[in-house]
Amino acid sequence: MMMFSAAEIQSVKQRFGIIGNSPLLNHAISVAMQASPTDMTVLITGESGSGKESFSKIIHSLSARKHGKFIAINCGAIPEGTIDSELFGHEKGSFTGAHEARKGYFEVTDGGSIFLDEIGEMPLGTQARLLRVLENGEFIKVGSSKVQKTDVRVIAATNVNLIKAVDKGKFREDLYYRLNTVPIYVPPLRERGEDMILLFRKFTSDFSEKYKVKPITLNEDAKKLLLRFPFPGNIRQLKNIAEQISLLEQEREVDGATLSRYLPTDQTRLPAVFTGGAGHESSDFTEREILYKVLFDMKKDMNELKKLVLESYQSGGLNSSIINKHQNLFEDLESPISFEESKAQAPSVNVPIVIDPQSKNEEQEDYDDENIEDIIHEEDDNSLSLEKKEKEMILRALRKHNNKRKYAASDLGISERTLYRKIKQYDID
Repeated sequence: MMMFSAAEIQSVKQRFGIIGNSPLLNHAISVAMQASPTDMTVLITGESGSGKESFSKIIHSLSARKHGKFIAINCGAIPEGTIDSELFGHEKGSFTGAHEARKGYFEVTDGGSIFLDEIGEMPLGTQARLLRVLENGEFIKVGSSKVQKTDVRVIAATNVNLIKAVDKGKFREDLYYRLNTVPIYVPPLRERGEDMILLFRKFTSDFSEKYKVKPITLNEDAKKLLLRFPFPGNIRQLKNIAEQISLLEQEREVDGATLSRYLPTDQTRLPAVFTGGAGHESSDFTEREILYKVLFDMKKDMNELKKLVLESYQSGGLNSSIINKHQNLFEDLESPISFEESKAQAPSVNVPIVIDPQSKNEEQEDYDDENIEDIIHEEDDNSLSLEKKEKEMILRALRKHNNKRKYAASDLGISERTLYRKIKQYDID
């Protein structure tokens, strides 16, 4: 690998506004600089908000194509039905609304570079078209049979694990290896150490000029707190916090207690969406899936509790065999459950539920086996529906952002294209 001096790397940082001295960051810049003079396809991996687009600009600007066009495309923001037309163009009358012929991005950027962000969101049909461009430099417009040529360098980026997407059949294996000619891993903010302090200082300095106020400074406690925070939103999240503090705080020296008010207290290290590079493993769960899992666990416990109530009612009270059968209900108790089994099998006071058929009052006399069965099967009428919950979450996000799909999709943690598909699926106006 070609070695670049610290001065050369620093010069690139200054040119493209990159702040930080992390070894992982410097290595990523060095790889980008080495790949720039070539025409090789580059795959940039990293979490959302880590600054992947800056590396695409480095690669284009330091290449022989620097005088050609550079276009950045977010594949996740283009609806599935129109992405082929956007990328490869279409002929007049090829579909409803195609009133005239249109050039696609691969035709417009001939001789330049195209940055395909969120490549993992690209539909499989479009992936096949892209593979042909990468292998032969050929494409066909939508509604046409004529093969056209283009000379475009492709730089792709993703915040998902494409290997897992390949295993699940959501991404073409041949396309993955064709894209991954030169891999560049952009580290998340939490892996960049003291870069957090440098970035925070840069952001607060910029905002002090914008709002005509004195710059914010952090004391030692605040710096330690900042370095400990995981920043799942990476640089975007740090910039947002810096702006809030710059605008709202009267005291310009911020301590740990003040800074903690701007750091989300419930934002622990959730499973990251991205997994990239050796040694960077992650869960497939999104925050929404974690919420569903919690709801399912609650439903499971409730069903177990209903069964325990029914069995204890039918047997005349709680006893050791019933409790042992449903031991999983008591696993989270700090102290183990204890009871004394009398001749009448009466439970101890430590047991939270007591049903004594010998001491029914008038109201309990109406609580017969049929009523109990109704309670057990009540879940049929009040079942947790994933589709219903998902639709409610989408409606709430759209109302919150005044029906602006881009911001609603960001809030939900999904792509704009996925949100568009869900809106059609649930027939949301």
